Amino acid sequence: MATVDARFTVRVGLGFASMSLIGFLLVGCSMPQTGTPSPKPSATESQSPEPQTPVLVPSGSAEDNLPFFDLVNTQTLAVNPTADGRAFIDDLVAAGFDKAAMEVTSDTTTIGNAADSIQFSVQWGESCLIGQNGPGVGGYHSTVDRVLGTGTCLIGKTRPIDW
Repeated sequence: MATVDARFTVRVGLGFASMSLIGFLLVGCSMPQTGTPSPKPSATESQSPEPQTPVLVPSGSAEDNLPFFDLVNTQTLAVNPTADGRAFIDDLVAAGFDKAAMEVTSDTTTIGNAADSIQFSVQWGESCLIGQNGPGVGGYHSTVDRVLGTGTCLIGKTRPIDW
């Protein structure tokens, strides 16, 4: 019988020890820490930085100016989802892009139907900012590419920007 009592005593002792350890750990988690407190971030550090609105970078590359090109064109579409070539060109000029460096394709096909998409571009040094919009291409897209061997940005026939 002494063996059963010894086992019982050991189990009870281990149970109390386990409960004491768990209690100690729980109290330790909830007790304030002592020592040197960690520096708290200032109000400006704790906030994530706000995204910067793209701007025209006259001394930058075409890649530097693509975000601003996109911003202008998406704003054009926000105001007029069916914007034509002239609307894109006018808004790009108003935003500071050089009208003399622009090209645009026709808004209509050779038989007078609405074009599935229009393309417009701004030559920027040896590169081109190129935009395309229309249902035939799934909406607005843009890219930066090299100036063509013809010295232009767009392939095919473009219309004069004479307004």
